[in-house]
Amino acid sequence: MGKEKKTESYDNGSYNYKMFKCFNRKFKINEVQPTDDVRDAFCQFAVGSGGGGDGDSSDGDGSSGVIGAEQLCCFLDDHQGESGTTVAEAQRLIDEVIRRRHHATRFTRQGLDLDDFFNFLFYDDLNPPITPHVHQDMTAPLSHYFIYTGHNSYLTGNQLSSDCSEVPVIKALQRGVRVIELDLWPNSTGTDINVLHGRTLTTPVPLIKCLKSIRDYAFSSSPYPVIITLEDHLTADLQAKVAEMATQIFGQMLYYPESDSLEEFPSPASLLHRIIISTKPPKEYLESRNPIVKQKDNSNASPSSEDETPRTEEIQTLEILNQSDSDQEDEEASEDQKPAYKRLITIHAGKPKGTVKEEMKVVVDKVRRLSLSEQELDRTCSSNSQDVVRFTQRNLLRIYPKGTRFNSSNYKPLIGWTHGAQMIAFNMQGYGKSLWLMHGMFRANGGCGYVKKPNFLMKKGFHDEVFDPKKKLPVKETLKVKVYMGDGWRLDFSHTHFDAYSPPDFYTKMFIVGVPADNAKRKTKIIEDNWYPIWDEEFSFPLTVPELALLRIEVREYDMSEKDDFGGQTCLPVSELRPGIRSVPLYDKKGEKMKSVRLLMRFIFE
Repeated sequence: MGKEKKTESYDNGSYNYKMFKCFNRKFKINEVQPTDDVRDAFCQFAVGSGGGGDGDSSDGDGSSGVIGAEQLCCFLDDHQGESGTTVAEAQRLIDEVIRRRHHATRFTRQGLDLDDFFNFLFYDDLNPPITPHVHQDMTAPLSHYFIYTGHNSYLTGNQLSSDCSEVPVIKALQRGVRVIELDLWPNSTGTDINVLHGRTLTTPVPLIKCLKSIRDYAFSSSPYPVIITLEDHLTADLQAKVAEMATQIFGQMLYYPESDSLEEFPSPASLLHRIIISTKPPKEYLESRNPIVKQKDNSNASPSSEDETPRTEEIQTLEILNQSDSDQEDEEASEDQKPAYKRLITIHAGKPKGTVKEEMKVVVDKVRRLSLSEQELDRTCSSNSQDVVRFTQRNLLRIYPKGTRFNSSNYKPLIGWTHGAQMIAFNMQGYGKSLWLMHGMFRANGGCGYVKKPNFLMKKGFHDEVFDPKKKLPVKETLKVKVYMGDGWRLDFSHTHFDAYSPPDFYTKMFIVGVPADNAKRKTKIIEDNWYPIWDEEFSFPLTVPELALLRIEVREYDMSEKDDFGGQTCLPVSELRPGIRSVPLYDKKGEKMKSVRLLMRFIFE
């Protein structure tokens, strides 16, 4: 992309690009035309086009007919695999297309002509690439679902010095995130609770602000339950205060079970519009009874994280302090404060105290949540992959980023999903390819934040054997992807955004991201000097585990002298792709949907 600001003009169907303030380059604007496949589909089903109608075409190319409601039903059934569409639903689609394109003459039109049909296919809200509503069984226990999970949800930027705020929490909930993480610390006076990344320079935000924001925005994008995971660094008194806050702010929205522990997790469907809390049950460990050490200047310590353990010198100091008090009195005081807080914990959490293999032994009458860092997950999956799968069939496994990701970057989520881990905790405030994969996975199931795990991750054999992620499997199906064309950049970008001297040179890259055997990359040719690139290329992707595969799509603008410019991206779960010709909207680097940019593509499964 040219770095100097250049001038350009639009004149009589062409763009004029000025070079070196002396020369004009004129580029004609080519109107977007239906591809051959679109034209053929129209001719097959339109009345009067020599296809599925009266068999009489009024011109040589067979494209002068009209598609009415019955014909559109046939097209959606035969060509798009949408067998459940009724004539009334098809008529509503036709009416909407005509309303958008022919406002003045909408009452005189009885169906879609070729241009109308082509535009219908390009409307991503009328012809989306994946099912736009919840369609999976939501009555299974929570452990049967991948859950959209945030990490340090209150941070606005990096892990060391950014501000803490309720705003990232709100944005995450609006995007559909269902698990919000809050780190709780005493304030400077020890009388109230702040949310912050401990032992860093992050500025705190009061807990009450975060809780009220969760209450107000929890169900703005999905009715299914929000889980608040708490990393608790509080005294018993402050834990009781948290319980009081949560009870008063959430009211009837707050769910907690009658018993201390669950034999099986409830289902998302049974928890509609409910908020649940997950943390470690309170216990009388030394730090919680002696906040003195906690209140010391922590600026020279390492950032707090779920994998930290108390330092030896801290434990010794606390033991000395404890000797002056009665253990029995402390125990009684803590027990008096505990019940209200402990009772609100629905999902009991913990970290491995011994070996991970020992911690992952399944208990028959109790379910829980276990947290592992991304490195611990890698090590465990390398040595005990089937134990992880077996554990996640009934229990919840949460994976969090390693502590050195100070810039709030993320890790590869597929290893966790392949082993059944439900909560892949991500930093949602940045952007990058890993986060694009997370966005893609949770576009599934209507974007509700809960995606049913594939059946093979939940099955057990006669000898308690489970899915082996390391086992090589045969190809189950082949996905064929055809990239027809793209449109919308001219509307969303200035005409010199990509190149100061000519229209852009777009190409499309496609990636399959899944189990290692399925990973693949493809690339279209470069279409030079065209705001409406037409590639018309098809690619095949053989898949061994299509249930866990993601199709990542990225459009780039070729630049001979610099790094190729970004033109949009999306990521789609392969298992959710709708067959046929579809409109695929693109998103910016942060995952926000672009206003106009979209691709016309076709998906076929064989």
